[in-house]
Amino acid sequence: MPTLTDLVRDHTDLTDTDLEWLHALVSDWQLLADLSFADLLLWVPLRSAEALPADGASRAGRGRPGVLDTGAAVPGWVAIAQMRPTTGPTAYPEDLVGKVVRTGRRGLIDVAWRERRIVREGDPEWGSGIPVREESIPVRRGAKILGVIQRSTNLSSARTPSRLELTYLQSASDLATMISEGRFPVPGEEPNMVRSPRVGDGLMRLDRSGKVTYASPNAQSAYRRLGYPTDLVGEALGKITADLCDTGEPMEEALSVVLSGRAPREVEVESRGSIMQLRTIPLVVGGTRIGAIVLCRDVTELRWRDRELMTKDATIREIHHRVKNNLQTVAALLRLQARRLRIPEGRAALDEAVRRVGSIAIVHETLSHTPDELIDFDDIADRVITMAGEVSTPETKVTPKRTGSFGVLPAEVATPLAMALTELLQNALEHGLASRFGTLEVVAHRYGEGEVSREPAGVPVWGEWTAPGADEPRAPGAEPERPSGRRLVTIVADDGVGLPADFDMESTESLGLQIVRTLIVGELGGHLDFRPRKGGGTEVVVDIPLDHHHRPSRP
Repeated sequence: MPTLTDLVRDHTDLTDTDLEWLHALVSDWQLLADLSFADLLLWVPLRSAEALPADGASRAGRGRPGVLDTGAAVPGWVAIAQMRPTTGPTAYPEDLVGKVVRTGRRGLIDVAWRERRIVREGDPEWGSGIPVREESIPVRRGAKILGVIQRSTNLSSARTPSRLELTYLQSASDLATMISEGRFPVPGEEPNMVRSPRVGDGLMRLDRSGKVTYASPNAQSAYRRLGYPTDLVGEALGKITADLCDTGEPMEEALSVVLSGRAPREVEVESRGSIMQLRTIPLVVGGTRIGAIVLCRDVTELRWRDRELMTKDATIREIHHRVKNNLQTVAALLRLQARRLRIPEGRAALDEAVRRVGSIAIVHETLSHTPDELIDFDDIADRVITMAGEVSTPETKVTPKRTGSFGVLPAEVATPLAMALTELLQNALEHGLASRFGTLEVVAHRYGEGEVSREPAGVPVWGEWTAPGADEPRAPGAEPERPSGRRLVTIVADDGVGLPADFDMESTESLGLQIVRTLIVGELGGHLDFRPRKGGGTEVVVDIPLDHHHRPSRP
């Protein structure tokens, strides 16, 4: 289904400023639909050069820009947005967004556009087998009419309205007038957020002085939880709310003004352990403020849950921070011990342990700054690569580089991958590029996320990655099958001396390579492959699945 922006730009001459106004209106018009017990359909005029299809059809295309003239007849209308009420039955169960109609097929819309007024004339329609009352509301921005709202009320369940319903309908009528006068949405006000109070959460109607003329049962209940036991009707809402929330501490001065209906705003108040969210909408009709609508919602449980989550997140981050500090302390102790050793082999072993601990500390340092257990691994990889480059000898300085992106990884993948990457880089520098100049590159690419790529990162790399199982017999000319699901493929390649002739990963006695194999194959359930690089050197391919929780398995 096309978006509102697509439909406006493809079919109309409305400007970007007009489009912003329509977005603000649509973000908040659930309020009008619920108060009206009616469906809303927003129609905007087609540009004058638009070629109309058959009635009821919809299509996309761009015509020659024209001039929007409210006084002139328009060729037709396109529906760009639709809203159904949550307080009553819908009149249009089908989706009508994108529908294009000729002028004359929606008479009330044409009249509202031409005469720039709300049109309520006409008998109920029976087109779909149920009676529907139609009304049209022109949408104004400044002196310009942007379109028309078709308000359709399903009359199949009509009955004598209660006081709540009469208050809703009167409030809806006032809002409709404000829309036709260009006063709603309120210019400069932030668009209504998803978690703002709704009509069904609780509604109060205020007069010009800020006194409550009607409070819905849900609104009464919300104020009782704040500690106000009697009826709200006849009371000054701003004063009683300020009294309920008076804790002796400085209070926001605007609270009384907002809850008196003089300013559009959302506030939260707290009393006796209950938290309530309130939204005030001043009603200005004909240039005169006649009162206000105040929506309220008890958000006590939501706020307590938010606070618990914030506390939990802060605790987790603090734990990661302390783990990082402890690991750095361990690394410092190992360095001290290494300096006291006279045996070169022992000193080298402790230096390797320091680097391994450091790679884990980098992950925990990153986790201490994130609100969840997801990590942008590119930063970690760059720091691990830099740390590895610092250990190469000055005479044969090698600067490793990264190509491609690791993306965001869960902590359960990031920690073992950082350790494995450290070991592979260290192994390449100590053995493949020992006592010689050369190049060391880390290439990363993710597969199975919508893109089609034959080579990791879409760039030339040394050698060519072959998926696990690609060496199995297959039909002539058939492509090797890549593993299904999302996967991260990392290649560590160097142009050094290459692998020994008798190299066997299964029987190697290198502690670093045994650690890599345990982490990649055993812990992450991935695939590890050492192979000669074409032209000399070595490349190591690490292929890790990302679609499931990694469970340790026998390497």
